[in-house]
Amino acid sequence: MSGVVAVIDYGMGNLHSVASALEHVGADKVVVTHDAEQIRQADRVVFPGVGAMRDCMAEIRRLECDKLLADALLEQHKPVLAICVGMQALLGHSEENNGVDCLNLVDGQVRYFGNPLTSVDGERLKVPHMGWNEVRQTRDHPLWQGIEDGTRFYFVHSYYVQANDRELVVGALDYGVAADAALARDNLFATQFHPEKSHTAGLKLLKNFLAWDGQR
Repeated sequence: MSGVVAVIDYGMGNLHSVASALEHVGADKVVVTHDAEQIRQADRVVFPGVGAMRDCMAEIRRLECDKLLADALLEQHKPVLAICVGMQALLGHSEENNGVDCLNLVDGQVRYFGNPLTSVDGERLKVPHMGWNEVRQTRDHPLWQGIEDGTRFYFVHSYYVQANDRELVVGALDYGVAADAALARDNLFATQFHPEKSHTAGLKLLKNFLAWDGQR
């Protein structure tokens, strides 16, 4: 039983598509909210996001979603799924907008892909990285259950994550540079890709999240 899933709403991201995908794979109830009490009472938390990091961080702090997320992760120990900019916001610092301090819940940086960006074969790569890319599963995790290594997921981003603790990396991608596609620690799982836009594999990951007890 998934119980109640709270999708944190700080005004950034296609929250409707995330909520619809969670409902599609069997969530008992999904609430899209920044209300502190609803988030505290939820059984699981999803932290999505798209857009400029400076704007995202300003709204996250204004609405005190930073405190709610830290409480869910560190105090209540409930399963948390962070998606795209939601994943990036967990890190210590982003190079976007000449530098933005993030939540520092995960030790690491968010870096710009660079321009020009080229593949190992010398092919020019577009930034933002928009489209499908293989994800290498670097460590087993319950959210990978039933998803083959090397499965393609959908990405939209100009910046990429590098966690300092490489033990946290459970998924990797190559797009001109080696980047972290998924991180996991205790009751946290975070993806740079959008599972809600990744068809069968993405829906399977969301279904796995609903069944996950927050243990490695």
